[in-house]
Amino acid sequence: MDLAELRAIAQASRDRRKPTRIRCCTAAGCASSGATAIKTALDAAVQDQGLTDTVEVCSVGCMRFCGRGPLVAVDQGDRAPGQVLESDRLYEFVTPDHAPSLVASLQGGTPEATPGDWNHPFFAHQQPIVLENSGNIDPESIDDYIATGGYEQLYHTLMTLSPTEVIGEVTRSGLRGRGGGGYPTGLKWATVAKMPGDQKYVICNADEGDPGAFMDRSVLESDPHRVLEGMAIAAYAIGANHGYIYIRAEYPLAIAHLKKAIQQAKRHGFMGSQIFDAQFDFKIDIRVGAGAFVCGEETALIASVEGKRGNPRPRPPYPAQSGAWGCPTLINNVETYANIVPIIRNGGDWYANIGTANSKGTKVFALTGQVTNAGLVEVPMGTTVRKIVEEMGGGVPGGGSVKAVQTGGPSGGCIPEHLLDTPVDYDSLRELGTMMGSGGMIVMDQTTNMVEISRFYMDFCREESCGKCVPCRAGTVQLHELLTKLVKHQATPADLIKLEQLCEVVRDTSLCGLGMSAPNPILSTLRYFRHEYEALLQTPAYLKA
Repeated sequence: MDLAELRAIAQASRDRRKPTRIRCCTAAGCASSGATAIKTALDAAVQDQGLTDTVEVCSVGCMRFCGRGPLVAVDQGDRAPGQVLESDRLYEFVTPDHAPSLVASLQGGTPEATPGDWNHPFFAHQQPIVLENSGNIDPESIDDYIATGGYEQLYHTLMTLSPTEVIGEVTRSGLRGRGGGGYPTGLKWATVAKMPGDQKYVICNADEGDPGAFMDRSVLESDPHRVLEGMAIAAYAIGANHGYIYIRAEYPLAIAHLKKAIQQAKRHGFMGSQIFDAQFDFKIDIRVGAGAFVCGEETALIASVEGKRGNPRPRPPYPAQSGAWGCPTLINNVETYANIVPIIRNGGDWYANIGTANSKGTKVFALTGQVTNAGLVEVPMGTTVRKIVEEMGGGVPGGGSVKAVQTGGPSGGCIPEHLLDTPVDYDSLRELGTMMGSGGMIVMDQTTNMVEISRFYMDFCREESCGKCVPCRAGTVQLHELLTKLVKHQATPADLIKLEQLCEVVRDTSLCGLGMSAPNPILSTLRYFRHEYEALLQTPAYLKA
């Protein structure tokens, strides 16, 4: 296949579209609220009202405003991918009973569903790059993806760029790993590319285990071909011919969409031998994990991919030197690979102009917790936490006040209300004692007990510890016991000192990132909410007397 054939497929896909498209979000979140039944009802209403020649109902991925789902959008007229026209309509809290009136509104009727607003701050402050196709295309249709320019950047890469030039564009973009560590992506790619050996691997880490996080799941459910194309470009750049996507079994819809996307890519010749007639072979296999949080750590993930117990190992050697089956291995997460296609399409300098000096581009967050507008948001780096939580998220429901915002999952920490004007970037969050993480952002109101929050995350880390190293295996248990004593008003001031000291030991001596970061929620809440810990201390006997 050449570029002309690829663009012919894209044009044919656009030509098949009917004048009116009704987009129905069938991602896992909306599907659990009855979205599949809504699509069935919409299909029936289109047929009953004799509109099958001009109206089509499409299943699409996440439309982002999860707190108001299920969502349905009605588009009329031609448009660029992701473009919103004046004639477009959005509906919220849709049920199957709304379907007949929604379809009838195309001919002048009045829809019964609640109207939404594409100009709502939740949408208006976003800058979709990773999510540009999410909610706009059918994730099970490769033709829909090709119609947006899909796989053209892989063709452009193979036909016009050397591996060094590809790495150069990624380096110029300033993209840093979106899995939480923030390591420069271009530097990681260059390191793997320089390693000797005929066999190298590319791995996508889709083992999204943070409580409250659903960014990677949504991308894979909504736009799987974007990730496959990004992985193929990465493989060409580093000299790999085999890739793996490691995804947890709790994501059945994402797995199904990935499997179908891989089959479609093979049939179209975008995967396999001599892709686009170039001297480049690449295939991708899926490895389904059992949900162990520790397998988000890259060496544990590699062990699991190899069919072994998912335990981390000491580094060095790093995976870039000796990874899967002892070969140089590149590991990035879903969001990192999803950024590659737009970077190659628009250039590294374009991407570097978005964000801050040391944190380029955009970041996808799963905004959840005590917030009015829960959902998926993609904002430029440097956007303040307050803007995300209060303007886009609408603040705490019922007019309550924000007490803290937790970022980074069990590896992160809590940001108090008076620091919400902090910009979201790697360095600023680290200074506050938290981290970007993969992108979870949980809002807590004034009723939240911060010691209980620390105990919840420590319980999670205790359960998820692989047990290989003593500091994590035993330390997380002891930290949880100390927090339990506090919650039960059985702890003494000496226990509080012990808690802080043990946090430092676990952080400084654990083998992998799980143990090293497990104390973060405790340390950050002690830093900003120490009075809540002290209020739970047992009164000494001599004071009781």
